Amino acid sequence: MTTISQQGKGVLSLIPTRDQLLTQGDLAEFKDEMLDEFKRIIKECIGEPGKKWLKSCEVKKLLGISHGFLQTLRDSGTLPFTKIGGALYYDYEDIQQMMSARKNLKEEYQEFRKTS
Repeated sequence: MTTISQQGKGVLSLIPTRDQLLTQGDLAEFKDEMLDEFKRIIKECIGEPGKKWLKSCEVKKLLGISHGFLQTLRDSGTLPFTKIGGALYYDYEDIQQMMSARKNLKEEYQEFRKTS
């Protein structure tokens, strides 16, 4: 008897019961699925995105900012973007660089205030 369970992101898998046999092919397939899942989890943990280009709604969610502030970042040239059709796309590396630059600026300002 085989039972069906739902795991993680809507992936259905068959779970063998005690009276079923597993083949080497089954084990190889399971190994490949586990390796793919481990790679995905590791990428998430070290902060690498699943994709290089993000849409506006993804950037707003990632940074916790409003549509207006994202528009300000575009208008000021702080955050480069690419427009394809009607959609705007942002390079994840550009977002990281912007955040790093803002962090460095904040640290420099705090150091300046300490010495003043």
